[in-house]
Amino acid sequence: MYNESTVIKSVLEGLLDEFPYVVCVDDGSTDGSGAIAAAAGAVVVRHPVNLGQGAALQTGIEYALQDPELDAVVTFDADGQHRVSDARAMVARIRSGEAEVVLGSRFLGGASEVSWLKRLVLRTAALQSRLTTGLELTDAHNGLRAFSASVAARIDLRQDRMAHASELIHQLAELKPRLVEHPVQIIYTEYSKAKGQSLLNGVNILADLFFR
Repeated sequence: MYNESTVIKSVLEGLLDEFPYVVCVDDGSTDGSGAIAAAAGAVVVRHPVNLGQGAALQTGIEYALQDPELDAVVTFDADGQHRVSDARAMVARIRSGEAEVVLGSRFLGGASEVSWLKRLVLRTAALQSRLTTGLELTDAHNGLRAFSASVAARIDLRQDRMAHASELIHQLAELKPRLVEHPVQIIYTEYSKAKGQSLLNGVNILADLFFR
């Protein structure tokens, strides 16, 4: 969560109906997002400065792993792009024993409206991951993911910003867990587009992939 004060309350209200244990990593917000998230019922862990999405995910995973009864970890964006119903279905596949890792894919029968730029970036990222890891993924940069506790404990993200997604796929390729993709719908709003769908952001992701 980074400066999501306008949406974080509604995002958490939907999540907490299904998942009573929500860890919200406040990545250096300056708009009061942390206080709003705490009042909504989330556990808030704060970074004093903005460190980026990779660092926030690692902090959240490490915090969640302190619970001895943890059986699964879900990563869920703070800007309202993800659906709770998709997260619920992905966790069910973990708990059934079918998989240890479930990665969301907006290209497996979903109705996500993906811009030409985003589609280009995502297809390029998936191709790059396939060539370097051998994993046949359709969507390598989807923030909605579910991990068993045992796999989550072995994730060690060092890339702070957008390159963390590719780093994560490389780590999963080395760990070789039972891994499946799950069809999800991404809800693109004017708000979420303003936060992360710009031309510059797409160029930065491609630069991270090929020149980091």
